[in-house]
Amino acid sequence: MPCSKCHLYYAADLQECPTCHHKQRVSAITPKIPIRPTQAVPDTVPDSAELEQEREEFLRQFKSHLMEAHGEAVNAPESVCKFTEHHPGEAGKADVCTGCYERLQERLDVCEAALHIDMKEAAQIVYDAVWADPSDPGKTYQNAASALLSELRKRAGITAVLGPFQPLTH
Repeated sequence: MPCSKCHLYYAADLQECPTCHHKQRVSAITPKIPIRPTQAVPDTVPDSAELEQEREEFLRQFKSHLMEAHGEAVNAPESVCKFTEHHPGEAGKADVCTGCYERLQERLDVCEAALHIDMKEAAQIVYDAVWADPSDPGKTYQNAASALLSELRKRAGITAVLGPFQPLTH
């Protein structure tokens, strides 16, 4: 069973995750929860004059908040990177907010954890893929590679490939 924090599969004899040192595991398959239908509440139609007045008031407040936020953004000091160890000399400009950075870091941790696949598990995936279709010996390597990549994508939470893979130029 994988780690509940980073979703890394690790050996059963280990007491904690080797990547994030979390001690709790979760089921690899999430249970299906039935969706309960909600009851519809009948809508009442407000008076059109009253509705128009509320719209105007909302627009007035929205514009004032927008102008206030714009003024704060223009007069705000420039954000600097909080990771000063990566910027020797002078502080670098912060282009990504902390919340987005942390979400991306968590996503990267999950992808990295997927790459820490156990050697026996990887060998079993390759073995199963090779012997799944022994009719075409020329495709066994391709089947094995495809099965291994599919397993890594599944563990990393990568659901769909948006376009063809292109090799990177080095």
